[in-house]
Amino acid sequence: MKKITCLIADDEPMALSLIESYVLKTPFLELKAKCNSAIKAMEFLETDSDIDLFFLDIQMPDLTGLEFSRLLPAKSKVVFTTAFDQYAIEGYKVNALDYLLKPFDYNEFLNAAQKARNHFETNSTQNAENQQNNKNSDFIFVKSEYRQIKINFNEILYIEGLKDYIKIYTSSHPRPILTLMSLKKLEEELPSEQFMRVHRSYIISLEKIEAIERNHVVIKDGFITIAPNYKDILMEYIKGKSI
Repeated sequence: MKKITCLIADDEPMALSLIESYVLKTPFLELKAKCNSAIKAMEFLETDSDIDLFFLDIQMPDLTGLEFSRLLPAKSKVVFTTAFDQYAIEGYKVNALDYLLKPFDYNEFLNAAQKARNHFETNSTQNAENQQNNKNSDFIFVKSEYRQIKINFNEILYIEGLKDYIKIYTSSHPRPILTLMSLKKLEEELPSEQFMRVHRSYIISLEKIEAIERNHVVIKDGFITIAPNYKDILMEYIKGKSI
């Protein structure tokens, strides 16, 4: 498993330095940032949102650690650090992985970090199993508006990425199915022998290709651009099917 990426937020310089030293000596942790306020941490996330684990002091000016934790995506996990033990119960209300009462030593810190490691390893295993199950089946379910829609792989024509959303064009629905998901995430769920990425914004069904025209794939009413960095792989596939 890759290292767990971390961010520390604490308005006390000594506490910030101490937690930093603990993170740096823990082999399975990778420090991405240390911030002296939750506001600074929020600003950092605007440039790099790939943070797995947050070590947050609860009492910080302007925006507390508890308030900040409620703004984080569900996949991110939090370990609260504070000198005020009355916050412990409230901390767990926001699904904190652990709670460290200052002053804490490296052994206490390591126990909390190990909880995080166990959590992410379990999630990683479950995700891998789910992906394998999807690839062993011939359909997936996606959420669109308030419905879970079943989509058979053999009905997918092509998929278009639109920032945080994707459009799935199928032979069985008159309109594309819009769902909140990244194109990369869906690509991981699809069987690679049936689907291929041909552009930063497009995945196509290989069996639904009707023609290749210059730098485009024709699929039904779709005229999909083939990006230069994907062209060689697609043409190698076409060559293997040519007579």
